[in-house]
Amino acid sequence: MTELALPQRTTLESISEHAVGMATKLWFAVAAIGHWIFLVYIVAAFFPAVAERGLMALEGMHLPSGFIEGDTLGNIASVSHVVLAAIIIGGGPLQLIPAIRSRFPTFHRWLGRSYLVAAALSAIGGLYMTWTRSPIGDLISKAGISGDGVLILVFAILAVRNAMAGNMAAHRRFALRLFMVASAVWFFRVGLMAWAMITGGIGIDWETFTGPFLYVLGFGQYLLPLAMLEWYFYCQRKASPGVRVAYAGTLFVLTLVMTLGVFSATMGMWLPRM
Repeated sequence: MTELALPQRTTLESISEHAVGMATKLWFAVAAIGHWIFLVYIVAAFFPAVAERGLMALEGMHLPSGFIEGDTLGNIASVSHVVLAAIIIGGGPLQLIPAIRSRFPTFHRWLGRSYLVAAALSAIGGLYMTWTRSPIGDLISKAGISGDGVLILVFAILAVRNAMAGNMAAHRRFALRLFMVASAVWFFRVGLMAWAMITGGIGIDWETFTGPFLYVLGFGQYLLPLAMLEWYFYCQRKASPGVRVAYAGTLFVLTLVMTLGVFSATMGMWLPRM
């Protein structure tokens, strides 16, 4: 009896899958390094100042919702927001490293729980400060920030819900979506500095911190990463080699822009203030 021949994978399929894997790993490496540089900045510039001066340390920290005289509750919310941001920015990339997940499962679970709680509390605090304290930006800017806060809460809830139901595949997908939207504060800074380096700041009114580019970036800081993530999920299923190559090429270009943004933000924003 003649055995049925299994369909052979084409060379193009193998190359396209390899391209997706390499582009994604390169993107993650740059993103992780950039996140941890930002974490070092937060720790070096913020925590010593708070330990020395308390809530007064919010003055001069370049925060949209910094120190406001007499607003103790709001000032505490601002400090808490930065502390939570340190957990999110530092812990997020660690959650996505397969070796850590497989070798240190207990650490992975507890960091994941801390990350989820920090992201949810940060979103709630961010929404409160955006609409009650922040003098920066206008209604469109605040709408962009608020959309991110809502998505953080939605993805956090769905990630927990699927984990409790034992649907780990769906849990991981929502956890990845949560990482993208929770890191929007980082994407915003990197995108802003890359744009300033490339164009000189076209479409930005630096005095009022408004303008066409900032409106686009306000929504793009989380919608673009989410769109690329969904494209990645599609490539993992049954995408054609052409679609995979297009994804890898697009992500490679975005990674180059992100690298420029990380370098510019490090040299122009973070390093001088450490």
